Amino acid sequence: MLLAVVLLLLIFGSILFHYLSPWYLTPLASNWSAIDDTLNITFWVTGFVFVAVNLFLAYCVYKFRYKKGNLAHYEPENKKLEVWLIGLTSLGIAAMLTPGLYVWADFINPPEDASIVEVVGKQWQWSYRYPGEDGKLGTADTRHTSAANPFGVNPDDPNGQDDVLVTAGGLHIPINQPLKVLLRSQDVLHDFAVAQFRVKMDMVPGHVTSLWFTPTVLGKYDVLCEELCGVGHYKMRSFVVVQTQEDFNAWLQTMPTYAQLTAAEDGAAPTEGISLIEQGRLLANARGCVACHSIDGASGIGPTWKGVFGKTEALADGSTVVVDADYFKESISNPNAKIVEGYAPMMPASSFTEAEMDALIAYVRDGLE
Repeated sequence: MLLAVVLLLLIFGSILFHYLSPWYLTPLASNWSAIDDTLNITFWVTGFVFVAVNLFLAYCVYKFRYKKGNLAHYEPENKKLEVWLIGLTSLGIAAMLTPGLYVWADFINPPEDASIVEVVGKQWQWSYRYPGEDGKLGTADTRHTSAANPFGVNPDDPNGQDDVLVTAGGLHIPINQPLKVLLRSQDVLHDFAVAQFRVKMDMVPGHVTSLWFTPTVLGKYDVLCEELCGVGHYKMRSFVVVQTQEDFNAWLQTMPTYAQLTAAEDGAAPTEGISLIEQGRLLANARGCVACHSIDGASGIGPTWKGVFGKTEALADGSTVVVDADYFKESISNPNAKIVEGYAPMMPASSFTEAEMDALIAYVRDGLE
């Protein structure tokens, strides 16, 4: 009897919690309604099943409670019950899946006037590529990917020279503008997800997946990888900034193009119009350094770069070292030589020219004070 009462309280409490819950669905993008309606249908179907099953269980607990002298009735098959169960289950599954097919069809078919941005996932960082003044993204392929060309932009495609490359600072998008998002992975499975926009799509190496949405509320929202992609998966975070068109245009003008990054990678010191510190910032972003080393003092996969020069670091072997230019260079060319205490020996060796190393040191030493 007590168990039956507990089951009834569980049903009542679950329904009450659902309707009084403070975690309401919020309309922050154009496709929120269709996806949330599909979620609500799923809630209704599964909620009905939850209530029905637990009511039946409570009834059985009460109806067939123990009484002295009662014997269980053995009935191995009941074809009528099986038909009803199979029919109702099939109907419930169809009710949940059918709306999702229509939502999916809309989710991957953007309007003709949608602008384009490319999202590139790589352990464990997000990068973004925007069309330049020509309005066209240059072609890209993993065969072109290198330390000097982390996006894999085809150097022979003229449309790619003015592409705007963003490796730090998040994804900025204008409000009320349909946006088609192209998704590429350069190594393993990733998943681009912005929960507030109801946006989630796998990124498969060797394939380009896509989705679209129209942001409708100004603000800053988290970007997460929702596919386990390695030991740094938990740090694979970024953000989306929804801005006015004017603010977006002003921000975009401050970002480097593929042609500028190529000039910086060629070791021109200084590149015309780009200071040595700015060259270092471009290199740090292009080579993916900032994916593991934060520039604001926050913890990360590797030690933060903020205020690192002149700092005495404790090493895993019990010794200490003062961070100077020589140690910085050694840590890049032979990262396992001196491991900072508390960090795993997982950084790959990298190769920089002397001009590139000077620019990178200038950025970390003088640009992050």
